[in-house]
Amino acid sequence: MIPLKDNLPSAIKPVVTISLIVVCSCIFLWQKSLDVTASRHAVAALGAVPAVLLTDARLPADLQWIPRFASPFTSMFLHGGWMHLLGNMLFLCIYGDNVEDAMGHARYCVFYFLCGIAAVFAQALSDPSSAFPIIGASGAISGVLGAYLLLFPRARVLTLVLLPFFFTTLRMPAMLLLLLWFAVQLLSDLAVPDGGASVAFRAHIGGFLTGMLLVPFLKRRDVALFA
Repeated sequence: MIPLKDNLPSAIKPVVTISLIVVCSCIFLWQKSLDVTASRHAVAALGAVPAVLLTDARLPADLQWIPRFASPFTSMFLHGGWMHLLGNMLFLCIYGDNVEDAMGHARYCVFYFLCGIAAVFAQALSDPSSAFPIIGASGAISGVLGAYLLLFPRARVLTLVLLPFFFTTLRMPAMLLLLLWFAVQLLSDLAVPDGGASVAFRAHIGGFLTGMLLVPFLKRRDVALFA
């Protein structure tokens, strides 16, 4: 199931959401402009490597582009391929504008990065010795989904449903769609022992739960939960 559009107009221009989409897209184009070796070096240097974050391990000197504790932030702007980027930006475009509307620009920006950082550590703690970089905006965007679930559970989302030899579109309640998405993340993580999946399911889970936890404190006072 692929969400296409929700039925909630935004009362403000979602400048933070738009800016995030533009910056992530520009950085991905920069990644694509590099040769294979340089691209791998960029991911290693700017991605969040659990062993570097959580143990005494350090990157080689030529890859220490940033302070190691800055990597959870920089990792949110890197992506592993076109589908990784486009999927993340689609979800951010659909859900981000309304969450930004409910929080205001500044608090939404803080919220987004807090969710992304929490997601990185949720994934890293599952395998602290891992040398594989964590990259992508999906942890932060998972936080946006968690906030949307509590803010707008009754919203309707136009969804593309793909079945073998058949597809259709349905307008699904946001609560159902987001709970199904979260259940898929949980089941996918449980299906892969020791967090060995190439997809950072634990980052998705951690980001989603962080978003649900933070939204009551960062939403505007005039915005109700479960609207």
